[in-house]
Formats: sequence, structure tokens, C-alpha cells
Amino acid sequence: MNDIKDKLRTHIEKMISLSDDEFSWIYEHFTFQEFKKNELIFEEGQPVKHVYFVLSGLVVLSYTDRDAKQHLISFAMEDWWETDFVAFYSKSRSTFALKCIENTKMLCLTLDHFEKLCATIQKMEHFFLKKSIAGHIGSQQRILSFLTSSAKQRYEHMITNHPALVQRIPKSMLASYLGVSRETLSRIL
Repeated sequence: MNDIKDKLRTHIEKMISLSDDEFSWIYEHFTFQEFKKNELIFEEGQPVKHVYFVLSGLVVLSYTDRDAKQHLISFAMEDWWETDFVAFYSKSRSTFALKCIENTKMLCLTLDHFEKLCATIQKMEHFFLKKSIAGHIGSQQRILSFLTSSAKQRYEHMITNHPALVQRIPKSMLASYLGVSRETLSRIL
């Protein structure tokens, strides 16, 4: 359990400093969960009760359209946060599905606990604000890359910015995430 605590503390303290008492109190608000490869953490239409901090493993957030075509929205690996943020914050049903690509261990935080952490320790509100801003910037950059970049440029951006992630994603998923066919990705490689 100390390893789990250390991972969370190290992650948070990349942005803010915490006393031992502050961190102990923060950690009490998280729960630990393990998921198997290919297990769904939540499906479209379900309530989303947690935001997840990935300790180990890899997950994918996806959307299935009316034609049953799956669109990959994002991936999350160690030290990343993931959920359907709209459903989480608005206490509504999910538009997305969150699935494990690998066996995955996570720390889970409910909205009530999230709000309590932010209200009680202002540094945590600052931490989550910085994480949210970084996620928003990443989403805008991804949208812009689809509008302005070629498939090869999108792939090169992924390799440059997330080389460890690219090595772990099945090629068919990587192609889908980049918005190209598996054959086009093979030509790029």
C-alpha cells in the first residue's frame, strides 16, 4: 500500500507541496480498484461515479456513434487521470465507455470527495485546476491537429510526445485514434 501512496504523492507533489498530515488526509478520500484487461470500467449510458488516477496499466475512452462505429477519444496510462468528465461533474450518464487495454490498477475519487478536497485544501484545488487546464489544452491541440495536420504529422506528434504510450497501444487502436485506416498507418510506419 505504501507504493500506491508514494505514487499518488509523487504525482501531486510535481505541482504542489504537501505536509505529511495533508497528504494522509487527502489519501483517505481515494479508493483502490483493480481491473482486468478488456474489462469495462463504465459503459455508455451508465452513471460515472469516479475520476480515476492510473497507477499501472492502460485504458481507452471511446464513443460509439449511431452507425456502431467506435471513436477513440483518449488513452490514459500511469500518472494520468481519466473519466467521462461531463458525466462525472454533472452527475449524468456517460456518453463514453472506459475500457482497460491492459490489467489496470487505479485510485478512484468520487465527486463529493473531489469537492471536499478542493474546498478544504486550496492547494488541491490549484492542483486539479492545473490538471484540467492541461487536459483542455491537449484536447484543443488534438482537434487542431485533425484540422491542420496530415496523418503522418499526427503520428509523428504522438511518437514525439508520448513514445511509451505508442509502444503499448495495439496498431489498430492507434490507427483509429489518429483517424486513419490500419493500412495507412502501416504505410506511415
